[in-house]
Amino acid sequence: MAEGILVFIEQRQGKIRKASLEALSEAYKQAKTAGGNVTALIVGKDVKSLAGTLPKYHPHKVLVVDGADFENYSTDAYANALAEGVKSVSPKYVFAANTSMAKDLIARVAARLDAPCVSDVTDFESEGNNLLARRPQFSGKAYTVFEFNSPLAFMTLRPNVFAVQESSNNVNCPIEDLQVAAGDIKARVTETHASAGNKIELSEASIIVSGGRGIKGPENWPVLQNLCDALGAALGASRAVVDAGWIDHQHQVGQTGKTVSPQLYIACGISGAIQHLAGMNSSKVIVAINNNPDAEIFKHATYGIVGDCLDVVPKLTEEIKKLHANN
Repeated sequence: MAEGILVFIEQRQGKIRKASLEALSEAYKQAKTAGGNVTALIVGKDVKSLAGTLPKYHPHKVLVVDGADFENYSTDAYANALAEGVKSVSPKYVFAANTSMAKDLIARVAARLDAPCVSDVTDFESEGNNLLARRPQFSGKAYTVFEFNSPLAFMTLRPNVFAVQESSNNVNCPIEDLQVAAGDIKARVTETHASAGNKIELSEASIIVSGGRGIKGPENWPVLQNLCDALGAALGASRAVVDAGWIDHQHQVGQTGKTVSPQLYIACGISGAIQHLAGMNSSKVIVAINNNPDAEIFKHATYGIVGDCLDVVPKLTEEIKKLHANN
């Protein structure tokens, strides 16, 4: 009988994604309902040292798929690794962070194993020993709760929603190699070119400063970037300015961009269209800066400032720098 939770741990360039640690921590919490053990699966090349950092997040076992064929992400190779991990552990549920990699990988493996898959889960409910997955629908206007009538189910968890629970004690758990053939890889990554984009991954950032048409032109992005640098924040954008070519799509927050859940979201010159709100309305604190007092964004903001963001943001940046200097 299938039981327990298998968590896919995503790593990029030798660093484990924080969202994967959130998924692992939540798996430990939900295992009390689901029953069984929590197993972490990490895939890559020379990832043994990374695997050694996982026990403090409470897995009962860590599986490592290590090899040259897994150095760069390949759907074919990683799907084989995850499918073999499922075969080895026989879990009831498979968790992963809701990242671009997982969106490609998890659905593919779920289809291969004829199992249901729910993406962007933001909460769980329980019914006996069964987990029910809750996720927003219709741009956050409603929520759907999914019940699984199958021996295996896959879920991706929204980043920045679930807390990371790290043990302060030395936790020992077995770390085992899982031998997996990469299989017939139809496409390989031969080289990666990093763009001069966000210094901080947008979907995992705890603070985001986003700009809209109220910044008046692409030449004014440095004003917002200075605030990002002062706060340690990621730079976001509305669809309007992305469509206008003011900034690359990787910065877009919204229904057709990235869904984010930071602790603090500062919206600069953003009117608050429903498409944008769908991507950021789960932010813990929302600060809106807009010169239109009737802008829709103010209805959803925790704090609002009526004024030109190009006047307000530099003053805000200056005050934050003063605070840092005094501390």
